Amino acid sequence: MTYEQILTETVGRVGVIRLNRPEKLNAWTDQMASEMAEQIQAWNDDDGIGAIVIAGEGRAFCAGADLQGFNQRLADDPEAQNRDRGMRVGTNWTRLIRESKPVIAAIHGYAVGVGLTLALPCDVRYAAEDTRLSIRFVKVGLVPELGSTRLLAQLVGLGHATDICLSGRMVPADEAYRIGLVSAVVPKEDLFATALAKAEEYANNPTAVVRKIKTLLNDNVTEPNLDRVMEREGARDRESRRLPSHAEAVTAFLEKREPVFNQ
Repeated sequence: MTYEQILTETVGRVGVIRLNRPEKLNAWTDQMASEMAEQIQAWNDDDGIGAIVIAGEGRAFCAGADLQGFNQRLADDPEAQNRDRGMRVGTNWTRLIRESKPVIAAIHGYAVGVGLTLALPCDVRYAAEDTRLSIRFVKVGLVPELGSTRLLAQLVGLGHATDICLSGRMVPADEAYRIGLVSAVVPKEDLFATALAKAEEYANNPTAVVRKIKTLLNDNVTEPNLDRVMEREGARDRESRRLPSHAEAVTAFLEKREPVFNQ
């Protein structure tokens, strides 16, 4: 497919999306969100793809929402526009990523506002050494979106999340790693290769089982009833035992070789 605001490619079993408005520091628009969602859904339906990497072109990952879009909404009917945007971009984006094949964010430069919150539902976040992250909504008189008031607290704890949200300050890469906001900090020149290697690792595991595990992690992280957690695990385990990937793993063990999944 041909898009205007993202670039796409495949590397083996990994799909790669690059935000492609470098002259605007990849400022987020509804069109960009729509294009990304369309491509991710296409790869989720493609048996040849097992994981996805999201990165940014130019000097930044994403410097936030395009404020020209904000101005247009204010000029029109702000109440109707905001309701529509929240349904289209917020709830749908976060649900899509949570239900997707594994998604890894490769973050460099600025990840500000939605530039950070779009990465929070991803399964792994890697940052370059020059990265600066901010959930900056308070600075423009808004509240965080895309489920970030829960997702951020789950990642870094309520104390850190409260400070980051109420101050709107920039968080440097080393602090982001220390508090658990990103999984690793690497030199900028190694960022994409690091993200791609992790995506390949996920993609070469049995995709159907990987998605079941993601579902369990997402459903169970806030489940207070341990019996319910184990019920869900038991149901997914019974499903997994009937999949070809389990038979292949057992056969490979008996034959003393590595299993080959996703054939």
